[in-house]
Amino acid sequence: MIKIMIVDDHPMFREGLAHRLSMSDKVQLIAEATNGREAMEKLVDLDVDVLLTDINMPEMDGMYVLELLKEKKHPCKVIILSMHDNDEYIVSALNNGADGYLLKDAPGTELIRAIISVHDGKRYFSSEVTEVLSGHLLEPKQHQLTRREQLVLRLVSHGSRDKTIASQLNVSVRTVEAHKRNIKNKLQIDSTAGLVRYAIEYGLDK
Repeated sequence: MIKIMIVDDHPMFREGLAHRLSMSDKVQLIAEATNGREAMEKLVDLDVDVLLTDINMPEMDGMYVLELLKEKKHPCKVIILSMHDNDEYIVSALNNGADGYLLKDAPGTELIRAIISVHDGKRYFSSEVTEVLSGHLLEPKQHQLTRREQLVLRLVSHGSRDKTIASQLNVSVRTVEAHKRNIKNKLQIDSTAGLVRYAIEYGLDK
């Protein structure tokens, strides 16, 4: 049996979800929590295989739960159950280590399928979520940069140092460094020289 914890601040949704899970002989609901903080406290003493969590919750949201589990290297798998189907939430959940993402109105059969899939070490995304991810991944990576990040990238490609960029943008050097880290993460480039080459190749140096 796959041991499940539900994390959601809406009692009626937890009750409905518990009912759907009870219809399968492959899963067992062993705990519920109303927010991420309560879930993390219960995970200390419980052997949970798969966590089903909402994103927006009081005290501690689902994204922070993902970060903490990754930081602690907790073996528990996580499936996001959310009403949000926009790329901001979906990509953020993916980047934070979610093993699955389903919309809250997903059929019970699909939920069980998703639980079994992530428990077996695979990732599972509903068709609506997959469509959003496909569109996002097909975008040129530079389109994932904010306008300020594109400006920082252009200045970097001109050979400007962090202090010079900070002065030009009227921000701190730390802010410039943070922008550069974000740019490197988004473009999957690990050096300043790589950023310069990328900017020149895609015409972002102009």
